Amino acid sequence: MSIWGKVSGAGAGFLVGGPIGALVGAVAGHFLIDQDADPGVTFTIAVIALAGKMARADGVVSDVELEAFQRTFRVPPQEEDNVRRIFNLARQDVAGYEAYAGQIARLFVDNPAVLEDILDGLFEIAKADGVLHPGESQFLERVAEIFGFAPNEFRRIRASHFAPELTDPYVILGVSYVARDDELKQTYRRLVRENHPDSLMARGVPPEFIKLANDKLAAINAAYEKIQAERGLK
Repeated sequence: MSIWGKVSGAGAGFLVGGPIGALVGAVAGHFLIDQDADPGVTFTIAVIALAGKMARADGVVSDVELEAFQRTFRVPPQEEDNVRRIFNLARQDVAGYEAYAGQIARLFVDNPAVLEDILDGLFEIAKADGVLHPGESQFLERVAEIFGFAPNEFRRIRASHFAPELTDPYVILGVSYVARDDELKQTYRRLVRENHPDSLMARGVPPEFIKLANDKLAAINAAYEKIQAERGLK
């Protein structure tokens, strides 16, 4: 069954609790607390909720971010109204987004790759108008901090979406310029493993998100090859 068949209106139920569950419960009429929630459902609801909050971060209320979300995840026509209701409820104000981020961080505390997937989705939506506004940047940096990412890791993730850091291979890999060769190789292998399409599918990420992972993986490979050439590594 498509994940979007599960993100539906009254009668379907939603397998998350906390602030995310409360938000969706306001739309669906009820929700279920289930520790074995489908990770794809949780991922999708999390992105909708945080994207809605981020839509207020630049101080402009428009449908650009919602349209970007729908394009990124290829929301089917029959689910557009459901997604829009969740998104609009979340974007009433920015306040409370840290509670959403905190719940997501707890849900995936042992799986930082999923947290990075969510940040990737937020960055894609943030750049819908071609600009990363200061409010959006601060929002994303704070979410990354709550998710447990160090500043260099946040720069790496941001670099896969926004120039000029796209040209800096060390930023793309999230390593320092004086990183040891073995540290560089370990980081590269971890990033390839975490961003491989098969790994994303295993984490329950919607299939519509795989193209972004392929683009990110290509950037990681190119960055490593550039550093290899500079250092004379094999």
